[in-house]
Amino acid sequence: MLRIATRKSRLALWQAEFVKSQLASAHPGLQIELVAMTTRGDQWLSAPLSEIGGKGLFIKELEAAIADGRADVAVHSMKDVPAELPAGFVLPAIGYRSEVRDVLVSSVRSVAELPRGARVGSSSLRRQAQLLARRPDLVVAPVRGNVNTRLDKLDAGEYDALLLAGTGLQRLGLADRVREFLSLEDSLPAAGQGALGVECSASRADVIELLRPLNDSVVSRCVRAERAVSRHLGADCSLPIAAYATEVAGDLQMRALIASSAGTRVLRCAVSGTDPEALGAQAATELRRKGADEILDELRRSHGVDR
Repeated sequence: MLRIATRKSRLALWQAEFVKSQLASAHPGLQIELVAMTTRGDQWLSAPLSEIGGKGLFIKELEAAIADGRADVAVHSMKDVPAELPAGFVLPAIGYRSEVRDVLVSSVRSVAELPRGARVGSSSLRRQAQLLARRPDLVVAPVRGNVNTRLDKLDAGEYDALLLAGTGLQRLGLADRVREFLSLEDSLPAAGQGALGVECSASRADVIELLRPLNDSVVSRCVRAERAVSRHLGADCSLPIAAYATEVAGDLQMRALIASSAGTRVLRCAVSGTDPEALGAQAATELRRKGADEILDELRRSHGVDR
């Protein structure tokens, strides 16, 4: 029996069911069950994630379930996994990357068509900062809740538009709500965006072996390089830091950025290499050379995020 810890949101359950199906295909006869949980991040909807502990709030209770034996693995959207895993945990499987771009959901066709002063909902400081860098005339406001809750708020007129991850809408069968896929130049994605990860205890060699067929070596290398950027900057994954890597003929090519919360400063770099960890370190060094530490200090002061 393999038990999969998952949040109870529709998207999280879709992801867990998908991983369950992949495991069942790789290991015919393996009994698998879901352990659905409501995390603190799901319950606390009154403040932006950056102010209440970051995206790790969605992860910690799933890890606790693994640690105390209620579950064997946990399925995550990789963009929500902190750059530093707690001691004793590993991610043996990273893969199934689909759409990486952010999207606009609105009654208008594009960000360019949003009227001045339009109210745009986003839970991501990264999306907010890059949007304001393009359109400082817009009003960006936090929006919490699962995808359907956010769409309901848009439909009720609380917002003029939403910025969301395209992959979540696609996986929920809501791709028809997308009005514009934002280009990577306009909205570079979060590290790991669009990819799934399966976490387990580092001591469970049996579980690690079961998960091995689910790992995509190319996606894993790219995501590990992206995640290394935040780790080498000493930054939380809820801050406006973006990274996206692709592999071309064995060579990793990655773009990364860090932005001030209002989008008034956006620092970018492009790096390439073969080692994911070294590439993340190289990108962090390049961003620091351009002034990343000043932006990080400002972000930590304004959003209460510790090093």
